[in-house]
Amino acid sequence: MTLAAPGALRAQDGWPARPIRVINPWTPGGPADLVARPILAKMSEALGQPMVLENRPGANGTIGAEFVARAAPDGYTLLFSQAGPNALAPATNPRLGYDPIRDFAPITRLVSAPLVLFVRSDSPIRSVQDLLAAARARPGALSYGSVGPGSTTHLAAELLAQLAEVQLLHVPYQGAAPVATDVLGGRLDFAFLNVSGVTGHVQGGRVRGLAVTTLRRSGVLPDLPTLADTLPGFEMDSWYGLMAPASTPPAIVERLHREAVAALRAPEVDGLLRQNGLEPDGSTPQRHAEQLRADIERWTALARRAGLRRDQ
Repeated sequence: MTLAAPGALRAQDGWPARPIRVINPWTPGGPADLVARPILAKMSEALGQPMVLENRPGANGTIGAEFVARAAPDGYTLLFSQAGPNALAPATNPRLGYDPIRDFAPITRLVSAPLVLFVRSDSPIRSVQDLLAAARARPGALSYGSVGPGSTTHLAAELLAQLAEVQLLHVPYQGAAPVATDVLGGRLDFAFLNVSGVTGHVQGGRVRGLAVTTLRRSGVLPDLPTLADTLPGFEMDSWYGLMAPASTPPAIVERLHREAVAALRAPEVDGLLRQNGLEPDGSTPQRHAEQLRADIERWTALARRAGLRRDQ
């Protein structure tokens, strides 16, 4: 007689028996909170246990990611994953404290999200073409902020610089809020930030959006062109997802995937996400793993071309 592994039995009989921690590797109040909370609330209802969002920010999300990589694979500690710590940081720093493929069990990509390229509302820069002209007129002087080295907001600007053949000045920060503040205050010339974090500023007239980083226009900011319209080949998807530590029982991963997809399809959740410029996804664990490998390969090549990869 073949006996099921203890982890598989727990997944089918009694899991979850206590609250589930979902580690958010970003600071409270940022775009990640807006994505995670409605989804986790709906999943909590279905699972019969609270899914508690716990912030463990720092080092561009890699502190929280490493914490989950080292957690017990029992379904009670998950990672609210994101392109930065899970695909871009590994592409620029192969000596992280975790392996993005080996140490995690992907559950699903929850949403896809563009970044918005923006300037302050009174900036003389009114288009992507204006920004590139200013960069060419003052090589290395045009400044942009990011939420940290190796982040989506950093690599988007590096991709811009490579495709347009311009030099830009990178100023790293610890989060999205101070980046927006310093663009508004005129201390930065421009920045890329997640659509959910900057849409209110654009719609309120406090900043001027120039373009989005996905291949399609944003449903919430439809007047903004894509950067690919000006620079063919430009694409940056600032996705969010769910991951568990490696070796988490497949039955738990499958249950979490099923409940995440159901939460995304709930009309109130779908509507809230789309209202903030986010595209619900719900990919299978296998598809999410394939997407992750492709992202790492793509951004590793970019990092090498830009001299950002620290192989030594």
